[in-house]
Amino acid sequence: MPDSGPSFTIKLAETEAELRAAQRLRYDVFVHELGSGGDMVDHDAGLERDQFDPYFDHMLAIDDATGEVVGVYRLLPGERAVELGQFYSEDEYDLSVLKQSGRKLLELGRSCLHRDYRGGTAMYHLWNGLAAYVTERGIEVLFGVASFHGTDISALAQPLSMLHHNHLAPVDLRVRAQPGVFQSMNLVAPEDLDRRAAMVQVPALIKAYLRLGGFVGEGAFIDHAFNTTDVCLILDTARMNERQRRIYGGA
Repeated sequence: MPDSGPSFTIKLAETEAELRAAQRLRYDVFVHELGSGGDMVDHDAGLERDQFDPYFDHMLAIDDATGEVVGVYRLLPGERAVELGQFYSEDEYDLSVLKQSGRKLLELGRSCLHRDYRGGTAMYHLWNGLAAYVTERGIEVLFGVASFHGTDISALAQPLSMLHHNHLAPVDLRVRAQPGVFQSMNLVAPEDLDRRAAMVQVPALIKAYLRLGGFVGEGAFIDHAFNTTDVCLILDTARMNERQRRIYGGA
């Protein structure tokens, strides 16, 4: 029979060892590959971690053949953010419009795959796991920051402007970068946009959310510690059409 490729187990981290495996993968991707940093990064142990980790659910993609964690998603339901006192991304974005909506929220972050599994089915399986998580908990709005590599705004002017002009969230979902760190994404006039060139620069994860009908908040955040430029993505499950629902649910 032909090789159908690797199979995966998708689960939430339940043990300290599983959490460390997620943090180890994050270190390989965010610190080694992308040059990120942070106050709680443990270079000796090779762990990318922060003070928010104990409050999040950590969804893992485990390669059944090796037992290795090869993909991870970090998830924070709204009720747990209330216990914590904030969502992770509130340092970057004013989330008042979402928090006052009365809808069930889920913050996503730290999504990454081991380099050997990119372009394969691992992310597809992670998304299926995320869809099940959302359904089980009655989540209505998903959001979180996603990143462009680098902090040179002039180099990112085309993709940021394309997102601003074509995918800006409706008013009832339009979070906004905090005033003290607000970086305008309206950098190139609509008539001067090269949409094809702009989309080439958009990371795969952001493209995936756009295909599902996702939006971006207003303004970007330049994260010098992580060497990234962040945008806030928002996905309203009630606004998804049937085709998007099928994609999201793994059909």
